[in-house]
Amino acid sequence: MENQRTLLYISLAMLLFLLWGSWQQDYGPQPEQVISKPSASNESSAIADDIPGAAKPPATDLPAAVPMTDSKGMPIMSAIADKPGQQRIHIETDKLIVELDSRGGNFSVVKLRDYPQNADSDEPFLIMGGEFDKFSTAQSGLVSAASQAPSHHTVYHAEKTAYKLEEGQNELQVNLFWQSEKGDRFVKTIHFKRGSYEIDISHKVTPAADWNGSQYSQLIMAEPQSKDNQFIYTYTGGVIYNDDFKYSKVEFSDMANKSLDIDSSATFKAGWAAMIQHYFLASWVPGADENNFYYTKQTGDNRYMLGLRSAAINIKAGETGEFNRKLVVGPKLQHQLEKIAPGLELTVDYGFLTIIAKPLFWLLEVFYDFFGNWGWAIIFLTITVKLIFYKLSEASYRSMAKMRKLGPRLKSLKERFGDDRQAMSKAMMEMYKTEKINPLGGCFPMLVQIPVFIALYWVLLESVEMRNAPFALWLDNLSEKDPYFVLPLLMGISMFVQFKLNPAPMDPIQKKVFQFMPIIFTVFFAFFPSGLVLYWVVNNILSITQQYIITKRIEAGAEK
Repeated sequence: MENQRTLLYISLAMLLFLLWGSWQQDYGPQPEQVISKPSASNESSAIADDIPGAAKPPATDLPAAVPMTDSKGMPIMSAIADKPGQQRIHIETDKLIVELDSRGGNFSVVKLRDYPQNADSDEPFLIMGGEFDKFSTAQSGLVSAASQAPSHHTVYHAEKTAYKLEEGQNELQVNLFWQSEKGDRFVKTIHFKRGSYEIDISHKVTPAADWNGSQYSQLIMAEPQSKDNQFIYTYTGGVIYNDDFKYSKVEFSDMANKSLDIDSSATFKAGWAAMIQHYFLASWVPGADENNFYYTKQTGDNRYMLGLRSAAINIKAGETGEFNRKLVVGPKLQHQLEKIAPGLELTVDYGFLTIIAKPLFWLLEVFYDFFGNWGWAIIFLTITVKLIFYKLSEASYRSMAKMRKLGPRLKSLKERFGDDRQAMSKAMMEMYKTEKINPLGGCFPMLVQIPVFIALYWVLLESVEMRNAPFALWLDNLSEKDPYFVLPLLMGISMFVQFKLNPAPMDPIQKKVFQFMPIIFTVFFAFFPSGLVLYWVVNNILSITQQYIITKRIEAGAEK
């Protein structure tokens, strides 16, 4: 009964794979963290005593300038002190609702208009802002080794406090102004575009005397302490990409234990840094030819920073120099992301099976474009995958059917040889040879299909298109569990029928395990997104149909 044993191992392996992600999140190594309510004074304490014109150490959440000291060995200059007049600037586009803080032009709140907070709410999804373990923000500024430079702590002057992208208007520009006591003029421009989650940010510098400095951009995010679904693990944390080290995750625990310190060189330009979560991301994208220094830091209780700082440039007195950078904040729509920067679409994390998952997602989109419904797209994708593997499945089911037909004869061998396992095995091999049956013939075709099944699992789990997507009847959200557990029950029943079509195990322990497997999977899948369970149910129904037909033909002697 090698087929039965292998089937059992495959089922257990798939179950363990699904459990692994949840175990990693629940019991994997985690830094000890204490969440405390942040206060406004904490964030500005590092600069509260800064005096314009005086040399002070950098704020603790600022990257170091290049060089660390000026020619006289004086520490770098950082932000000016907070001043009265700090304001919130409200901005609305067709895609975003944003609140900028005039302190630094920081992104205090970002909401996504096309994505509700959840299926039961019309409130736009809050991707930046929040408190405690939901906190997130994007900051940017300038640093200089010898001159004053506006950091994300500097209070800018805003032209107005409300902006809205009107009908017929394709662009929206917010200008923020600051001038140093030496007469250096700085303009920070935040540029929004219709239909886009890309935000262009520039710093223009017109110095009164020669000026040298860098731009920096950083993301701060709190590690979530609660999970929306205990049975589903998706990565939340930092990601960096560069021509040299490609796509690399920087977990919160990594930021807590050791600061990242990667200095780009001319040999690997082009890159980005992002904080990602399930379905959404925020990413700073520099220019393709810009070298950057990457850095991380734990900035406080359960708050982590990931950022990049450019190389310093020289700007002559009276001339205007410009720093440019792009902030991408929104859903992980991979077709849009791959146009923004190389590798940015990899934030849709299909893992090591990306090479298989991408074609599956493309096919899923083809069916969605035809049906206009992600549920039907999943069903027809499952049918297509099943057709592709039809011949492999056929070979597997034919082998199982022949083994099933030999069931009574194998049982008689067991009765004849009793506990003499060696003689029993020899007699079984002789029988297989006579009947021209390979006892492992049904295993290899199934093993070949497993990577495809796992890749499809990640496609359905990671794609933001599935979020809050309705199907039909009671299934109004394919990214959430079935509210009435109908699909998990159907899946459990289909698994039971499949096991009945397989050869009956001779080992009583295996028999008991197979009896409980449908129950175990039913309970486990009761908490899975209904889109995943829909795929599994359809796949099982197709498998049962194919296996039933082949089994009946073999038993009737129509096939050998």
